[in-house]
Formats: sequence, structure tokens, C-alpha cells
Amino acid sequence: MQLNFFYIRSHRICKIHKKIREGRNLNLIKLMLSKKVFFSQLESLTDSELKQLKLLREFIKGINHACIAFSGGVDSSLVAAIAQEQLGSKAFAVTGVSPSLAPYLLKQARLQAAWIGIHHEECQTNEINEPNYFENPENRCFACKKELHKHLNQISKKFHNAQVLDGVNYDDLHDFRPGIKAANQAGVISPLAELEIDKKSIRSISKSLGLPWWDKPAQPCLASRIPFGEEISSKRLKQIALAEEWIINQGFSKVRVRSQGLSARIELPENEINNFLQTIERNKLIKYFLYLGFHSISLDLEGLISGKLTRDINTT
Repeated sequence: MQLNFFYIRSHRICKIHKKIREGRNLNLIKLMLSKKVFFSQLESLTDSELKQLKLLREFIKGINHACIAFSGGVDSSLVAAIAQEQLGSKAFAVTGVSPSLAPYLLKQARLQAAWIGIHHEECQTNEINEPNYFENPENRCFACKKELHKHLNQISKKFHNAQVLDGVNYDDLHDFRPGIKAANQAGVISPLAELEIDKKSIRSISKSLGLPWWDKPAQPCLASRIPFGEEISSKRLKQIALAEEWIINQGFSKVRVRSQGLSARIELPENEINNFLQTIERNKLIKYFLYLGFHSISLDLEGLISGKLTRDINTT
């Protein structure tokens, strides 16, 4: 029986979890995974997906040095994995840290970067101080990404003028994404979008390569939970992050807590609503949400729908 990369990494990741819980230095974790390893294909792919994977490898191999805008999502994680595979020490990942990133997602990003074996940096971004962000206009995402890529460009210049790559995929090009314009203006390259690789293919390729987070739910920034026109603050973002983390800890991994004024509106996939109502300890939920500062709590019976905040915006 062939001992493949996935099982070796799975064994290592258990050790990594243990070391992180023990508060060990991440440099030690990175050292454990420093050996460059090819990501073997563990499951079959369609001919189209095989071609996409081949093209992605060739695309990234042709870049001299790469700086990956790394959120820890499925998309940027695939780009980071292939960059590490093809470029080794000539690739590194950077995560922008701000109140709009939930703390538990930052922990996951650190863990995933360590699993991949890619060098991982963090930079503090300050979009929360920009009126074009905290006043929450419809193009808020532009201000956020402009701030992020300002920092990434500064970091990449210190690393052999590395080319910044992001995880924007082909589907994103057909959605309302003002941040893409900011990335384009900053000279960022989006390999997945350029090769027309969509979310479905990204998940299939990630699963085939043994990336454990291939089915990780999409997690837009916390500011996306606040309706346009309502001011964004660090306090409000923290409130949302803690509310969502509480529900996730109850076993519901796909959740949004929309913050409208002092009200919390919980969104779950439609097929999980009944289970949520039957199993959640309602009094504990209410008590905790009131403790966070919400004055009322409701459940959206329409369910969780991606892009709900922007679906009435004309994207043409």
C-alpha cells in the first residue's frame, strides 16, 4: 500500500494541534513541515479539473517569487499550497489582521499555513480608521482591499519584489466584488480567476490533493454582516465574531449573525433550521447574545443565502 502525502500530513497535523494547544512556538511547527513535498492526487478528477490543476501548477511555477494574500479560505489555501509545492522557499503567505477577521479564523489560517508548510506572516491593517470603510458604503470592500494590498506590496518588495497572488476565483468575477478593482490597481494576480477555475472545481481539486479544509464554509469578512449605511466599529465586529463562534461551537459550522442596529438575525442553511430549533439551548443563546449587547435575537426563516446583503445591487 502506498503511503501518500495525505496520511503523513494527517499524522503530523495531530502533533501540530497538540503543540498549538500547548502554546508551542509556530517556528517549531514550521520546521516540522519544512521539507518540500509534492501534493499527490488522492482522488479522481474530471478531465476539465485535471487540466485546471495542471495549468495552475504551470502558472505558479512561472512566477519567480510569490506573496500569497492568505485568508485561510479554500481559495487562497489552494493557491498557497500550489505555490509552496512549485516554488518552495520562494513563496510565502501573508494574512491581514484586523477587527474584521474573526479570531478563530486567524487561528485556522495559522494552522493551515503550518500544515501546508509555507512561511506565514501577519500584518496589521487599519481599514477601521478609514471613512470609506467604517461609514459602510456599498463599495466598502474597495477600501478594505486597498488597505490590505498597500501592506502586501510593502512586504513583497522586501522579499525579492515578490508577485502578490490572491484567491479570487472565476465565480467572484460575476459577483459584486469592489475589492477586485482595488487588487487590480495594486497589480495583484488572481491565478484561479485567470484560469477560469470556479468554486466547485477548487473544492474538488483541494479534496483530491488531500487538503483537509476542502469543504470549509465560505467566511466573508465580518463587516459583511452589517447592512450598508450602518457604521462599522471594532466593538460591533467583535460582537458578531463572538456570536457566530458561540453557534459554531454548538455544531453549526455554516452561520451568519447579521447585525442590524441592536438586533441579531441568525442565518443558517435552510436544511439546518429545524435541527437548530430542536437542539439549541434557547435560553443559553438568549442569555449570551444579550450579554454581548444585542437587544433582540431572531432566526431568518429564508435561510443562509450567499450574497444576500448585495443581491439587490446592480452589478452591471
